[in-house]
Amino acid sequence: MARVALSVSPEAARFSPTATTRFGLIALATDMTSERDLYRQTEGSDVAIHVTRLAFENPTTPENLRQMAPRLTDAAGLLAPLLPLSAVCYSCTAATVVIGDDAVRRSIQKALPDVPVVTPTAAAMTAFQALGVQRIAVLTPYTIATSEPMAAFFSGQGLDVVNFDCLGVEDDRDMARLSRETIVNAAVAADREDAEALFISCTALPALTAVGEIESRIGKPVVTSNQAAGWLLTRLGGLTDHHPTEFGKLYSLDLAREKA
Repeated sequence: MARVALSVSPEAARFSPTATTRFGLIALATDMTSERDLYRQTEGSDVAIHVTRLAFENPTTPENLRQMAPRLTDAAGLLAPLLPLSAVCYSCTAATVVIGDDAVRRSIQKALPDVPVVTPTAAAMTAFQALGVQRIAVLTPYTIATSEPMAAFFSGQGLDVVNFDCLGVEDDRDMARLSRETIVNAAVAADREDAEALFISCTALPALTAVGEIESRIGKPVVTSNQAAGWLLTRLGGLTDHHPTEFGKLYSLDLAREKA
């Protein structure tokens, strides 16, 4: 059975000092989306989410994204008084690519040495493995210059990127304001017949609640940055019976099942 807080509302349970499962979230100062999406994905479970933020200067370019690297340890350190945490998520897909997943993890674990670190890119790769996916189409809201490292990352991980579309938006706050219709239409356009799944990048992009509609339109799994990170966090936190079906096929899968 799901671990549900019976004596308090789900909203209060997120901040309860006695919550069964506790997650840390490192969000950008300009992030308007990932915190809300993680709340949605843990709704109904006895979960506390503790959020810290780190400085980021738009536009979203590889150069500006790299500037967050030396700030990660201090940001993670603000979560240390809240231990134990089941896992901590660094919520920036593009920055993880340009800084490097391993470098992000090492920086965070300097402050939180025993806490598993989730990044959107690592979560996406874990999701593709769980789904049995090798060929993907990709949609990003970024400019071409910021999107190119993302394409190289997935190709370098052994995936076949059959199509890569980007929307050319420079400011992550503008990405957060893109309409559901814009996201759905762009996602459908980015799909290709030979793709086994569609990946929608960016934790700023409000794509989570559109996953079900996109999957019904294209007839294949959809993985987004926030959805994959939330799914991996819940699995690391032991919430293997937590299956909110509105967030796509991925949520029907558990890590334990894939490792067996």
